[in-house]
Amino acid sequence: MLLSPLLVAAAAALAGAGASCPVLCTCRGQAVDCSGQRLFSVPPELPLDTGNLSLAHNRIASIPPGYLACYAELRVLDLRNNSLAELPAGLFLAATRLAHLDLSYNNFSHVAADMFLEARGLVRLDLSHNPGLRKVHPQAFRGLAQLRDLDLSYGALGALSLEALEGLPGLVTLQIGGNPWVCGCTMEPFLKWLRSRVQRCSSDSQLAECRAPPEVEGAPLFSLTEESFKACHLTLTLDDYLFIAFVGFVVSIASVATNFLLGITANCCHRWSKASEDEEI
Repeated sequence: MLLSPLLVAAAAALAGAGASCPVLCTCRGQAVDCSGQRLFSVPPELPLDTGNLSLAHNRIASIPPGYLACYAELRVLDLRNNSLAELPAGLFLAATRLAHLDLSYNNFSHVAADMFLEARGLVRLDLSHNPGLRKVHPQAFRGLAQLRDLDLSYGALGALSLEALEGLPGLVTLQIGGNPWVCGCTMEPFLKWLRSRVQRCSSDSQLAECRAPPEVEGAPLFSLTEESFKACHLTLTLDDYLFIAFVGFVVSIASVATNFLLGITANCCHRWSKASEDEEI
């Protein structure tokens, strides 16, 4: 018996939807909203056609490996304001359409190498407001050629590897304010890259300040010029080395002479003291 077109369409819709809407979540079209439900773990199953998943404002501390393996339609993943400190390897292997990923307000302390390697379609990545984020691996963003917006603001970054950014040819906006930047000599190439490659770092430029060294503490990061790094390019000539060697030699001779005089003085004092004792006897 032939199935009516209506039954065929209904069966296709059910097959596409897969699992029903998770408990405590609301589902509307391809959007699944599980935000603000005090969840300690991710929902075990989602509709297979989920395109927008919000797990924001919960207490999720970990995500199971392979959790996104069945959700090839996923384009937006919101994990902000949870307790995540790391992501399992290969999490985005099947999420080839993922374009927006929000990991802000979590507990990440570092961004590991190839952390987002499989998510090659990412356009926006938000890692802001991770107060313990101190390190970004030089290959953390490898493969993200389509990334346009990267938010690293309000963390604990003192430095950022230039290599981590050079592999992002499409980057337009980079948010870096609110970090304790160390504006030493290693900061110069990073600043040069910002000025030459990024079209717009505008929205938080006044919030990016130097925390060290003391002479530039509190100075806006983008106020630093080539003059600020002049001391980093000072080189010593042969005359400088000879002068330093001569000064070292003179100081060594002076030290030996001082020790010799102190020795003689101590010996004389000892003899004088002994002679005084003999006279009293």
